[in-house]
Amino acid sequence: MSESKAVHLDGNGLMFGQLYEVALAGARVELTADARGRMDASRAVVERIVRENATAYGVNTGFGELAEVRISADQIRQLQLNLVRSHACGVGAPLDEAETRAMMLLRANALAKGFSGVRPAIVETLCQMLNGRVHPVIPCQGSVGASGDLAPLAHLALVVIGEGEANYNGERLPGGEAMQRAKIAPVTLEAKDGLSLLNGTQGMLALLALALTQAQILADTADVAAALSLDALRGSPAAFDLRVAAARPHPGAIRVAQNLLQLNAGSEIRESHRAADRDPRVQDAYSLRCTPQVHGAARDSLTQISGVLAIELNSATDNPLVFSDGANGEIISGGNFHGQPLAMAADQMAVALATLAGISERRVAQITNPHASLLPAFLTKEPGLNSGFMILQVTAAALTSEMKAMSTPHSVDSIPTSADQEDYVSMGMAAARRLRPMLDNLRCAIAIELLSACQGIDLLAPLRTGKDAQRAFELVRGVSARVDADRSLARDIEAVAELIASGAFARIVRTS
Repeated sequence: MSESKAVHLDGNGLMFGQLYEVALAGARVELTADARGRMDASRAVVERIVRENATAYGVNTGFGELAEVRISADQIRQLQLNLVRSHACGVGAPLDEAETRAMMLLRANALAKGFSGVRPAIVETLCQMLNGRVHPVIPCQGSVGASGDLAPLAHLALVVIGEGEANYNGERLPGGEAMQRAKIAPVTLEAKDGLSLLNGTQGMLALLALALTQAQILADTADVAAALSLDALRGSPAAFDLRVAAARPHPGAIRVAQNLLQLNAGSEIRESHRAADRDPRVQDAYSLRCTPQVHGAARDSLTQISGVLAIELNSATDNPLVFSDGANGEIISGGNFHGQPLAMAADQMAVALATLAGISERRVAQITNPHASLLPAFLTKEPGLNSGFMILQVTAAALTSEMKAMSTPHSVDSIPTSADQEDYVSMGMAAARRLRPMLDNLRCAIAIELLSACQGIDLLAPLRTGKDAQRAFELVRGVSARVDADRSLARDIEAVAELIASGAFARIVRTS
């Protein structure tokens, strides 16, 4: 990305698109002059506290349960160094590159607000690391989501000071060596610097923000799959009449009804059985008829989650906060590091994802069941000799069952830590971590529905589905041929799932 298009951090204006540019496309990052000025002002308050030997949590005291322990002026640097080292005890697989970059950017932006009392050099170093592609190795487990994501952020902070491990140019290196190769000077921590690097919600926020964009793609793709299933099952679009949606005007339901009507507009299949004597069914199963209500509820949840995350993108989430207004400024201890808003948002997203998987699997069951579909059993012309799509529905059921278990709420759990000083925690990082496998499962479940629906439509040839739905049909057929005799469909599922992840199906409803 060119210098003119660099993302400028001021702590107040970061948007999702910029986050994705940095995390996924490697955009450059710079700290604004205004942010630097605010940081200098709050830093002056911290330096006054140190100079006057006044007591302030995190500046010259211990942490958590040890907050009552006063630290002498000559030990302040060592205090911050010890904090980073002692808290870097995460375990598990490292965050991937996009997650790490998102976390680094979000922490830099939070500090740039000027409420943390750290020097601008801290944020400038994070920007240099992003621009130089020095990515700390951050184990994904170890945060309980209150006092921030302490362990993950400590592993990030280790590399800032030239310790820990980092990935650089495809190599996993000692952090100091990676910084040296990238020609970035490690930071020497001063008062409050270490605490401010560690104390924040940016681990769970990074995972949630990246999950959100994929969840939105899947919500759009689920509408496309449902439209194809509707035609494969020769269902009625009457339930999607916008007058029905307007009578109960949830925004998500209205959007889904509009999508389904547009996708199936002009369907020859629908016209072929419109007459009652050709199809005696009066109402379709809920998995078809109630698609706007179910998909719509999931969409509305994602909209609510987006609002929560938009606030969090530009929030100060460490403790204590430093306010430079007034004669001498003030340092105030609070609880902005608590991850409950994000933990609850992650739980809400998990429920939305599991819901989309559950109704998708039911449509696959309808399509593969000859008693419901009026199609050949399991979508094969020679059932018995061929099993057809029998096991695709089994796989969808397995994926959906896993997602039901994974959608169990995390935000209502709490195990007190730090000798009960931190006695109610959010478990927000765990809530966010489980979204990636849920997204993977949902992607495969919807891929199975797309494959099944397209096979059903093939069995209704020469009739064609709606114009926009036909575009989706052709996308599927571009990577998966019609099934005329049994073959392994594992690679077909994978290929369609990759198309889903690329946004190819979502673009159909976004551009129609």
